[in-house]
Amino acid sequence: MKESFNVYGMTCAACQANVTKAVAKLDGVKDVDVSLLGNSMKVDYDEQKVDAKTICDAVDRIGYTAEQKQAPKSETNSLKKEWADRQARVERDRKAAWDRLISSVILMIPLMYVAMGEMLHLPLPAILSGEQNHLINALTQLILAAIIMVIQKHFYIDGFKGLLKRAPNMDSLVALGSGASFVYALAMTYIMAYGYGHGQMTMVHHAAHSLYFDSAAMIVTLVSIGKYLESKSKAKTGDALSKLMDLTPKNTIVIRDGQEVQVAQDQVRVGDIVVMKPGQRVPVDGTVLEGTGYLDQSAITGESIPVEKTAGDEVLSATINENGTFRFKAEKVGDDTTLSQIIRLVDEAGTSKAPIARTADKVAAVFVPIVIGLALATFAGWMIVGGDFRTALNNAISVLVISCPCALGLATPMAIMVGTEKAAQFGILLKNAESLENLHNIQTIVLDKTGTITSGKPSVQDVVNFTDQSDADFLELAAAIEQGSNHPLAEAITAAANGDLAQADAFENISGKGVKAVIGQKTYYAGNRKLMDQVGIAIPEKAETALNDLAEQGKTPMLFADEKQVLGIIAVADTVRQTSAAAIAAFRQQGIHTVMLTGDNAKTARAMADRVGIDEVISDVLPADKEAKIRSLQEKGQFTAMVGDGINDAPALVRADIGIAIGQGTDIAMDSADVVLMKNDLTDVNTAIDLSRAVIRNVHQNLFWALIYNVIGIPLAMGVLTPLTGWTLSPMYGAAAMSLSSIIVCTNAWRLRFFQSKYASTGSKQEAKPSDHKQSEVSSPAVKEEPVVKEKLLLDVQGMMCNHCVASVTYALRHVKGVIDADVKLDPHSALVSTDGTVTHAALEQAVENAGYQVVSITSDQPVKKEDTRMKKQMDVDGMMCEHCQAHVTKALSDVPGVSDVQVSLEKKNATFNAEDSVTDEMLKKAVTDAGYQPGNIRNC
Repeated sequence: MKESFNVYGMTCAACQANVTKAVAKLDGVKDVDVSLLGNSMKVDYDEQKVDAKTICDAVDRIGYTAEQKQAPKSETNSLKKEWADRQARVERDRKAAWDRLISSVILMIPLMYVAMGEMLHLPLPAILSGEQNHLINALTQLILAAIIMVIQKHFYIDGFKGLLKRAPNMDSLVALGSGASFVYALAMTYIMAYGYGHGQMTMVHHAAHSLYFDSAAMIVTLVSIGKYLESKSKAKTGDALSKLMDLTPKNTIVIRDGQEVQVAQDQVRVGDIVVMKPGQRVPVDGTVLEGTGYLDQSAITGESIPVEKTAGDEVLSATINENGTFRFKAEKVGDDTTLSQIIRLVDEAGTSKAPIARTADKVAAVFVPIVIGLALATFAGWMIVGGDFRTALNNAISVLVISCPCALGLATPMAIMVGTEKAAQFGILLKNAESLENLHNIQTIVLDKTGTITSGKPSVQDVVNFTDQSDADFLELAAAIEQGSNHPLAEAITAAANGDLAQADAFENISGKGVKAVIGQKTYYAGNRKLMDQVGIAIPEKAETALNDLAEQGKTPMLFADEKQVLGIIAVADTVRQTSAAAIAAFRQQGIHTVMLTGDNAKTARAMADRVGIDEVISDVLPADKEAKIRSLQEKGQFTAMVGDGINDAPALVRADIGIAIGQGTDIAMDSADVVLMKNDLTDVNTAIDLSRAVIRNVHQNLFWALIYNVIGIPLAMGVLTPLTGWTLSPMYGAAAMSLSSIIVCTNAWRLRFFQSKYASTGSKQEAKPSDHKQSEVSSPAVKEEPVVKEKLLLDVQGMMCNHCVASVTYALRHVKGVIDADVKLDPHSALVSTDGTVTHAALEQAVENAGYQVVSITSDQPVKKEDTRMKKQMDVDGMMCEHCQAHVTKALSDVPGVSDVQVSLEKKNATFNAEDSVTDEMLKKAVTDAGYQPGNIRNC
């Protein structure tokens, strides 16, 4: 089983390594992950061999304190309380470090003045100057140094405790160095007293110049500066989590006994009806019962544009209701809310250990004993070579205090924690630090088609009708046949039909082929070729042609037949997400091989892949076989990532080196995925990869500075330059350098907070340029040269009955060579076609007739003359507060027939636009009022 523990008393990487080693050697412990930043530990152990108490006792035996964390309770805010306790501890530690630092600095000023004053020819009180007062001067230094050492007593308590427990740490080095300086200075003080008593003034003179009280006190003071700045950096590293914690409102309104009552957020229970008004923050997760709201979900998903929520839609905790009023039913409260799960994931990922950190741990585990050994060797070496006790001691102490394992221990966790918090800001949740480290290693990325590349919501695209009835009637018949099925394609067809559907007298689902339905004593079939072959219905040549054409367009065609013949074809397609092509182009630009994994047939899958620029297609794959396909790719030596919706892709996500679940974020605790994307946006994968690169680069920089510091500093402290230059490193300078190394590492890790994504939809998006590899429709429209409209033609089209007819005519016209755009309307039955001037009337007529409709007339349209009849107007608009309001008003006015070129000024609180003569002031005011704002005066410009 896995348990979490709080660990107190750790101050450096050596402490972390000591705790890890003590617990890891217990019989039954499988894995140990100790976090220095989080003061926590996760242990995977066999409860038959060892228990939590034994683990805590093992930690206690080496001089630290451990306690088991309590499991979070549902419908409470235990996570928030746990975080508040942790932050309180961090703040207490920071304040205590600050108090110790200030007190020490205040006392160090007179101590350094007394110790260095005579050497620097500074004026000293008579009682402290002169050879006759050397002992008084020494005693003054002793008292001041002793007080400082008492203030910084934790170094000596923790350091010598570690030595006694045979688990030395950084405090042990500081305690040994400072303690040795103090003891040596104390011995010199006794020698001075002996010299005065026996009249040996030469002895007094030499002893007076060998005092190290100032060094003893300065060492702990300088180290405490680094410790304070380090504790401050640790506290700041949790700022993002603190902000997430603060997103929960303190109070909210619920319905109790039929009345609206304001209660504390932690008193909301599952099943409560919560009332949301404009400007309020959603307290818990739930489902909208009534009303409409526009929710700013940027805190959770990173999306900057508010999302409309109506009855049946899910709402997430911590989102803001920008506009509208609605009621929703609370379904997840306390630690079960989306916000709480995000916080826990970010916290656990930030305090988990990346593989690269384990190397640093191994070094830290032996670092302190090696340093102590080097200090002893330095002392012995200088005594043998020069016989100068003072020089030998000086160099040995310098080795102890300059060797800081703190920078080594902070190098990875600081960068990982900042990186995971930064990822959360983009709506990217990482299960652990290993995922963050490995993302930049991806060589092959496998993409599920439905719900990943596409939106996952198929819709009817084409109706090919071979009967005498209208397309609308044929579509209603098809929907009646399919309404007994819960297949997504069937649901798309039933959703597209208008009117009341006939009820089937009998219905049969034929697995893998289609359905059979009896309506009005007549049998109908709907499905694929296999079904038609099974029931003995021949597919005519025109149907074969249509099937092939539709499949080549990436659509899924379905055959509909009665007992004798094929009645028609309905093509259903899943719309491609707006950002999919750009994301895939960015993958390929980075040298990542892209693979699409789908259950579609090869022709349909290839058409979709060509649309978005996929390198390789694996089609006709059942959900159960996806895992085997991933395994086969891995066997080729490719580091493989799988991106799916986290439901039927679960085995494949687990099998992949990195599993990435893309979804709406309402159920983020997907055990199958290593990375969870809160938005339906493939570009977030690119952002995650870039962030991974930035974090690993930062870790390498930190490790370099930590190691190069010791590589250079330790030999200098040992005195390698003394024979050449006569220069030795003072322990005080060594202590200052040690603190500086930790500050450099923390500051460098802090730079990650300024990471910006090139792809994030929350900001200005930089379109990825496609590589030279063959692809179609991948380039951003922004880089294409816009065609010039030279002619506009107005077609009178007869035979259109519904919006699906409109879609069919639009598709037919837009695929005529030379047509730039086609705007088809049902009322009146017309099509406004923009061309480059090379299109003939006959070509347009033929295209419409092939789609099953008739062109009555074609006339030239003159947009310039029509524009001349418009009047430029301006309207005052009250109630706009932000850019979202500005967007709402712009859309509301643009939707008014006859209104164009709408420009809304948030600063001036007005809207300027062109309006045709048919547009009345009442129409304009109603549009603004319906959008939730207050219309004012309307005037001609």
